[in-house]
Amino acid sequence: MSETSPYNSVAEYINAQPEETKQALLELKACILKVAPNATELLNYNIPAYALVKDGKREQQIMIAGYTKHVGLYPHPTTMEKFEPELTVYKRGKVRFNFR
Repeated sequence: MSETSPYNSVAEYINAQPEETKQALLELKACILKVAPNATELLNYNIPAYALVKDGKREQQIMIAGYTKHVGLYPHPTTMEKFEPELTVYKRGKVRFNFR
């Protein structure tokens, strides 16, 4: 076990989640890898992260996290800025996907 994370891999993190959370995280992972098939999977801040460029720092990653009743999607703020025109109709901040 890592000193900084109770998980040794993204798979271990996802598998440790409640079933509904696990399925939602797997869907987010699939979406990320569909649009960024060369993304590198890692744990960052003890949650799954996908570096969009080799050895990408936090601003070059998309992070996801599981909770009891929702999952979080955490792109870097500069990512949100890049898509500002497309996002004007949406409330921004932390993105949560609540379960039914």
